[in-house]
Amino acid sequence: MALVFSIFLVDLWCIVLNHFFTKIIDIMHILLFFLSLTWVACQSSIAQNTFTLKSEHLGGQATLQEVFNGCGGENRSPQISWSNAPKETKSFAITVYDPDAPTGSGWWHWLVVNVPAETDHLPTGAGDPERPQLPEGVIQTLNDYGQSGYGGPCPPEGHGPHQYILTIHALKVEKLDVQPQTNPAVVGFQINANTIAKASLVFYYER
Repeated sequence: MALVFSIFLVDLWCIVLNHFFTKIIDIMHILLFFLSLTWVACQSSIAQNTFTLKSEHLGGQATLQEVFNGCGGENRSPQISWSNAPKETKSFAITVYDPDAPTGSGWWHWLVVNVPAETDHLPTGAGDPERPQLPEGVIQTLNDYGQSGYGGPCPPEGHGPHQYILTIHALKVEKLDVQPQTNPAVVGFQINANTIAKASLVFYYER
């Protein structure tokens, strides 16, 4: 009789322990779920608070709207906007650069400097010097086409896809000492020497 009672107690204890640990595991699963949600939310919040460049129209590939007019395009610079620049930003610079151009030094398509720190967007076509849409005091310097303003993609035929890096630079100075006719390499040097943060979009085009 005592043996039967002992077995009963052992079974009961096992049932209690099993129920207890099942509940513990369920609670741990719930905690892990909420911890995962919290981590994702934190990562999303961190990402939203970083210096970010966006475009409403620009996708992964250039369209004829952005392509150089010498290659059958409209040669219109894309709409862009940016957010969460560093507090110490004094001005912005904008560049479009093709590192795949067969020149040995890439190709500058657009260089814009002295953009006021309170600016946070540029409309489509802002790179056209014949239709001023830029804030007062902004300078568009020479691109590698030898023109001021935006010059869109026009890679050599059969050369494969080229990447075009559109970058917003947050600068530590209000103005760069450049002129509309300043060489692109010199402008690029001054931009990089004064950049405290930057954000980019990359798009592609081939002929």
